Amino acid sequence: MPLPTLILKHTFLAEAVVADNSPTGFFGILLSGGLVGILILLVLAGLSITAAYLLFDQVMTLRRKEVLPDGVSDAVRQALLTGRPAEADAACRRVPSVLSVVLLSGLSEFEFGWREVEKAVEDALAQQSARLMRRIEYLSVIGNIAPMVGLLGTVTGMIFAFQQVAATRGAAGAGDLAEGIYQALVTTVCGLVVAIPALAIYAVCRNRVDSLIAEVAYQSQHALAPIKRRPASRTRQTANNPPTASGKFAAANPAQGRKPTDRPPAATPSKQPPPEGNSPGQ
Repeated sequence: MPLPTLILKHTFLAEAVVADNSPTGFFGILLSGGLVGILILLVLAGLSITAAYLLFDQVMTLRRKEVLPDGVSDAVRQALLTGRPAEADAACRRVPSVLSVVLLSGLSEFEFGWREVEKAVEDALAQQSARLMRRIEYLSVIGNIAPMVGLLGTVTGMIFAFQQVAATRGAAGAGDLAEGIYQALVTTVCGLVVAIPALAIYAVCRNRVDSLIAEVAYQSQHALAPIKRRPASRTRQTANNPPTASGKFAAANPAQGRKPTDRPPAATPSKQPPPEGNSPGQ
């Protein structure tokens, strides 16, 4: 038998032996990490299920009709233009949403002027934005934890591999060491598979929340804009009807407020002595 043919034959036999000893199939590779690797994979599976649930929850929550229902801001604006704040309040309560909550917060300060209304709207926007972002932050947490969990499996696998080398006093070959290392790297791959989609979904949902909250702010300012006129009309009414308090009226008209006893007494003629030449004794 020629030498090249013999070498190829031995090579194929060696590859067949390695293939028989190594795990086959996807699940065989996943389960090749031992008990610790299986526990770490279960943790990663739980994180992936949680990320999938959060994705479904955000798809249902961040819909436009759930955050910005049509017609609410226009109804509130028309009611305020015609001087019917109660109707504006009822229009918000008929359609619960993020926009309705923000508008109700502004309408609750209707009697105190535009500055108080604007401050209430800003506080409500910050609160609603934080509420929407609170559940999205869990996706970021999963995206940061999953690679760490996978790295934990890799480190423990490396420890076990080198422990085998130390136990055999170097008798374990490079094949044994490489087998332990590739089994340990399986958890790192699974951690990255969970983390990358979680971080991508987190970025998309965060941008979606920012855009929706910005539009809620715009529609709230537009709907509550008629309230800006109320402080000016109150100022004009106060200027046309000045106060009539006794103290202020007396201060504005000092001549009428002065009592008769405040007038200075009339001057009396002074008695001068007669001249000496006209004295009666002469």
